Amino acid sequence: MAKIKEIAAALEIFAPLPLQEGYDNAGLQIGVTEAEVTGVLLCLDVTEEVVDEAIASECNLIVSHHPLIFHGLKKITGRNYVERCILKALGNNIAIYSAHTNLDNAPGGVNFKIAEKLGLKNVRILAPKENSLLKLAVYVPVEHADAVRSALFEAGCGSIGDYDSCSYNITGEGTFRAGDNCSPYCGEIGRLHTEKEIRIETVLPAYIKSRAIKAMLAVHPYEEPAYDIYPLQNEWPTAGTGIIGETESPIDAKEFLLKIKDTFKVERLMHTVTGDKKISKVALCGGSGSSFAGNAAAAGADIYITGEGHYHDMFNYDSSMIMAVIGHYESEQYTTELLSEILSERFPELRLKITEKRTNPVYYL
Repeated sequence: MAKIKEIAAALEIFAPLPLQEGYDNAGLQIGVTEAEVTGVLLCLDVTEEVVDEAIASECNLIVSHHPLIFHGLKKITGRNYVERCILKALGNNIAIYSAHTNLDNAPGGVNFKIAEKLGLKNVRILAPKENSLLKLAVYVPVEHADAVRSALFEAGCGSIGDYDSCSYNITGEGTFRAGDNCSPYCGEIGRLHTEKEIRIETVLPAYIKSRAIKAMLAVHPYEEPAYDIYPLQNEWPTAGTGIIGETESPIDAKEFLLKIKDTFKVERLMHTVTGDKKISKVALCGGSGSSFAGNAAAAGADIYITGEGHYHDMFNYDSSMIMAVIGHYESEQYTTELLSEILSERFPELRLKITEKRTNPVYYL
């Protein structure tokens, strides 16, 4: 039987916690990691009804998209639904884990699931993360270069877009003189030594820096390996906010809006003027994505779909691009399917249940 810490690890392999935005609070919210999981209830939001459902279903782990605990708590007295959920979960030994903006920003994450539902192709990140990459350069004796490269790649280095195991290698000569207290791999104590070396350069996400250095040092033969780490200003093309893709063929704007309405069960779909526009390039961002409409327009999107939009923003796209606002819950409702896919692939015997409770707080007359 899987433990909570194993479920958390699987989710964080897919959507590492460092990918979350600075304001977020993803990860384990309530519970102990060593507990064995009897069942997992998947939901978009944690409500009292959802906790009751977990109790009735004998699921001792709830995995949500939106964090239950988002802001700091000074007391837990049951004065609001968040505190009541916490008290009820603790009283019934139910753990709560949330994968929020880290799952939004992850490759294959929430926005990719939305794109899948719309049948988009050639899908890529709309607003890639910036200032999140490093370059590592390390100097290695020629005969150990393959082992060091392999260790770095296994640690997660060397991925650029859909390519992996990427590195640049330069052959040269290193010099050093070992002191009296050294145990040199090559050369003699007190004598200047010249060694044929390869400078290996590779890129890595900043959050795996410690892991990459540990992996490199574990196989590097030198007592004191020489290496450099540089911050990069490159965009990270496979991680970030929103996506942009294409339809199979150009489609009438009104027909495409009806497809959105039907696919996401939208009761009231807000949109800007359509005219006689044809839709080929589609940008989207689930949830509160109004601020990325400019990225969509700059990328040449015919339509931008998001969960929440600002009234005045919609004036900016009345001719160049259609902006469609479908509701926060509606846009992200299929996140539970994504969570189910992630966990069922890793734990085929794990009992998973998607909530049957309505957690959308918004109703329409």
